[in-house]
Amino acid sequence: MFALVDCNNFYASCERVFEPHLVDRPIVVLSNNDGCVVARSKEAKALGIGMGVPFFQVRDIAKQHGVVIRSSNYALYGDMSERVMEILSDSAPDSEIYSIDECFLGLKHLSPEDLEPWCRDLRQKVQRWTGITVSIGTGETKTLSKVANRIAKQAPYADGVFIITPKNLKAALAITSVGDIWGVGRQWAKMLEGRDIKSALDFFHAQDGWVKQRMGVVGLRTVYELRGTPCHDLDAAPSAKQTTCCSRTFAKATSNKDHVKEAIMSYAERAAEKIRNADQVCRIIKVSIRTDRHDHNTAPVYRSAHEPLMFPTGDSRIIVAAALKILERIWLDGRPYRKAGVLLLELSPKDNIIPSLFDDPSSDSNPLMEAIDHVNKRFGRGAIGLGLSKKNAKWRMRQERLSPRYTTRWADIPIVRM
Repeated sequence: MFALVDCNNFYASCERVFEPHLVDRPIVVLSNNDGCVVARSKEAKALGIGMGVPFFQVRDIAKQHGVVIRSSNYALYGDMSERVMEILSDSAPDSEIYSIDECFLGLKHLSPEDLEPWCRDLRQKVQRWTGITVSIGTGETKTLSKVANRIAKQAPYADGVFIITPKNLKAALAITSVGDIWGVGRQWAKMLEGRDIKSALDFFHAQDGWVKQRMGVVGLRTVYELRGTPCHDLDAAPSAKQTTCCSRTFAKATSNKDHVKEAIMSYAERAAEKIRNADQVCRIIKVSIRTDRHDHNTAPVYRSAHEPLMFPTGDSRIIVAAALKILERIWLDGRPYRKAGVLLLELSPKDNIIPSLFDDPSSDSNPLMEAIDHVNKRFGRGAIGLGLSKKNAKWRMRQERLSPRYTTRWADIPIVRM
């Protein structure tokens, strides 16, 4: 058996953990620069606020119904996610973190009669230890656990936990739309509905040959999974990343070279921190800048270039210096740039790097980078750095409705007065 544990309305739930007065109130979380809606509480969904819509289109609805608006607080969401995932991974012998708010668990250690009590105990533990409410769905395959999780979240009778068994399998599939099946995208769903395959049960009964012809092996595996034949195992040790990127849209377009330079330095430093946390080094650095592609008053400009390093490294100083060198090559004066990014390529484990004959052992920067990472891990990201970019620079993202970073910043820890 597999279980999928999904945090309910995760971003909104994180905001409520430290602000209980927000419970039962509609909450909307906005994207970078407070542009679009990226998360909604169930109360906000009930008001008809769509996912991904520009905020200005729903501003009147939000004001009329007292919707709470928050900027994306990724530091808070990431830390709360780590706390939930740690509980889940400690509770089951096998686990796979699927996203920031979803995790697959392997439940081979449980007997059928122990399955539901165990799931309900786990749900209660996560709620008690983190304040986050989760839904748990289980099935004989990962796809069926996804179906079960959807029912656990939406059906009142499930009360947050639903287990698909051979007895209720077809009933569960009958109430699941074909477009809600894990792995069935929008185009496939449209094609299947055109063939009168509208529910997961209809797809369950589809002919294997026809599915393979129209959807390939991937589609056929999905059908097998709906029938209870596992085709996807847990990925307990995901493969290492081949690239790492840090890019942001500026609060407003700027043609000031110094502002863009500060942004590039900040992004390069952050990207270097990412690969060090993964015990990796990079060999190639790519920098890109572009104007606003939605601005019809100016012709769109996209400029990028890459630079190979003399030897693989995770040193922020070397990576930042190379990124600035690339910026000098691609910069064009007089353009109002709206976005910039730094991409690190050809990543590899740092332990696999063999020093060359010309490497200088005395220039090893690992102790310095380790010290910086240690301080930032203890006192919060940005506590210490190279001091290259301003904290309140105009190019930084607009986050006018940002809640405190309660769990990662000392200054934001709630104060309890007795």
